[in-house]
Amino acid sequence: MKPEAAGRIDTLFREKKREGKTALILYLTAGYPDLETTEALIPELEQAGADLIELGVPFSDPIADGPTIQKASTLSINAGATLKKIMALVKRLRTKTRIPILLFSAFNPIWKHGLEKTVTDCARIGIDGLLVPDLPPEEADDLISLCEGKNLSHVFLIAPTTPLDRARRIAGKCTGFIYYISTKGVTGARKNLDGTITPHLRELKNLTSKPVAVGFGISKPEHVRALKKSAEGVVVGSALIREVQAGKNLQDRIRRAVRFTRKLAGAL
Repeated sequence: MKPEAAGRIDTLFREKKREGKTALILYLTAGYPDLETTEALIPELEQAGADLIELGVPFSDPIADGPTIQKASTLSINAGATLKKIMALVKRLRTKTRIPILLFSAFNPIWKHGLEKTVTDCARIGIDGLLVPDLPPEEADDLISLCEGKNLSHVFLIAPTTPLDRARRIAGKCTGFIYYISTKGVTGARKNLDGTITPHLRELKNLTSKPVAVGFGISKPEHVRALKKSAEGVVVGSALIREVQAGKNLQDRIRRAVRFTRKLAGAL
């Protein structure tokens, strides 16, 4: 029998629904510019108002990454970040923070580590779910089964170009939340939001009652404010990484990232 899902991600969205609020989800490339910075940032971002962290495993072949995340991944790899080291980092973090953490990784590092071993290790150290952007839901039954066995969320992407019938099937395979890609193209901070986001979200809401988080291109408090009534979560990544990138040292990176996070949280 499939165990009852009651992890941190599910709990977060239940609490947000009860409060009538939207979750602030922040993406960090793990190990950028080094693992020390990632480890120091996450508890500070939680205190500044982040509700969930998407922790990106750096990978050499970008899938949907724009230039900011591509650069962060390359530098992280060059600095020695690996899936094994990232997991060790999360294990240490669990003595400092209870914030939900979703591991965002291409399939290759997971396959190399071992599919079952990855899920088991994630559950053991306190990672709350997996998002594998290059693993189609139609080919993810093994991952889904393993995640369900460990009460981990398994999140999939739905794009503006996804046909409604397929969007319904993808939504049915998601747990935790559904990740809606706000625009065609790759990740990256954008000046303006795509005008089709709200009607597409409305269509998606007609297909499922599961929480929906919107990402790609969301880069400033005005964007967050504009989306908070249409989605259960908003995801900010490249804009946050650019704040980290601008820092002169560890303390300056933390200061910039915390200030930016507070502005985003304030918009919610």
